[in-house]
Amino acid sequence: CGASGVTVNDHQLAAPAPEDSAVAGSEKMGRGRIEIKRIENTTNRQVTFCKRRNGLLKKAYELSVLCDAEVALIVFSSRGRLYEYSNNSVKATIERYKKANSDTSNSGTVAEVNAQYYQQESSKLRQQISSLQNSNSRSLVRDSVSTMTLRDLKQLEGRLEKGIAKIRARKNELMYAEVEYMQKRVNTTYEFLY
Repeated sequence: CGASGVTVNDHQLAAPAPEDSAVAGSEKMGRGRIEIKRIENTTNRQVTFCKRRNGLLKKAYELSVLCDAEVALIVFSSRGRLYEYSNNSVKATIERYKKANSDTSNSGTVAEVNAQYYQQESSKLRQQISSLQNSNSRSLVRDSVSTMTLRDLKQLEGRLEKGIAKIRARKNELMYAEVEYMQKRVNTTYEFLY
């Protein structure tokens, strides 16, 4: 049950098309068709758990890196052992989930909650930009760029780059949240239709 290198392809994880399914509740995996039911043999069940857990953890990691998604995965084995992965903090992600869940249940639709959230974040970003502009313009007025030393110019450049990086990161975070919201809406609509 060690960290053996298990390679799982995307086509192996895909559910079979209805016309391909010979047995209800079965999936086609890399080595053939298996019926999805509890494995009775304890040793086989443990080996399968380890392999699938490692594959699941790997997929969670890949999703977080490739898509810059905030991912938290919690798995308890049948023996009660905890396995977890998070690219942030599991606790912080759960708190974010709770907040998003309580916001949607208390105050209307998800779209309304997201609109409120983005308005608040937009306002915060405007304030930060204004603050950065004011502090930078004050320091630029005080220390004219033409009279600054190389060291001072490097420090100013560093401060500006940090400010831009913060703004860019926050902008990307908001864009990813919007994409995630839209994907959830599409999935919900798809599930509703089928």
